[in-house]
Amino acid sequence: MNIRHSLHEHYNFPAIAPSILAADYTKLGAEIESCTKSGIKWIHCDVMDGHFVPNISYGPMIVEAARRSAPDAFLDTHLMIYNPAQYLEAFQKAGANLISIHAEADPHAHRTLSAIKELGLYAGIAINPGTPLTQIEELLPEVDLVCVMSVNPGFGGQKFINGSIPKIQRLAAWRKQMGLNFLIEIDGGVGVDNAEMIARAGTDVLVAGSSVFGAEDRQERIQRLTQKCIIGSTDLA
Repeated sequence: MNIRHSLHEHYNFPAIAPSILAADYTKLGAEIESCTKSGIKWIHCDVMDGHFVPNISYGPMIVEAARRSAPDAFLDTHLMIYNPAQYLEAFQKAGANLISIHAEADPHAHRTLSAIKELGLYAGIAINPGTPLTQIEELLPEVDLVCVMSVNPGFGGQKFINGSIPKIQRLAAWRKQMGLNFLIEIDGGVGVDNAEMIARAGTDVLVAGSSVFGAEDRQERIQRLTQKCIIGSTDLA
């Protein structure tokens, strides 16, 4: 499960990654299965500690429950917490495939990213809307994914910050200039109305929470989001 291989060889991008932060936890298994049955390969797990962000979500037990509900899915685990290095092994044992840490939350991010990869997992770095890309420039060769927050983290259902688009475009340009292969992920405020624009900017993974789990017809919503992404990425090509 946690053997590192080329993500580009095993997954099609751009991809929709439903965030279970917006799911109904009284029926979490069914919520996740409704996504995987609709073709979803990636599941996003937002972990919040109530200190780095003003909310508490869940820990390794929910990630483990997600793994049991979707044994073949890619679990993209986003740690919005201080001292993430203390919890890497717990999330690895819970079934995470990728762990992202926040640049703002870890003064030793390089060491933590190395520790994630030593556990056989993919490593990601996340940045808040107010954080410049220059803060993570030196880390780009070390990561498999960069998560650009397009809302201020802590709560789901927030409005997309349009200033995230130029940030994605700059990041995509850097990736090409540096000859790197990391994925670009956007998290926050993703919906049918902006998915095409987000994909066109160069995004590989679009995290969608309330847009997916708040839809009456979940399969139809996932199909529409996916179609918008395909159109946007085709325009980019």
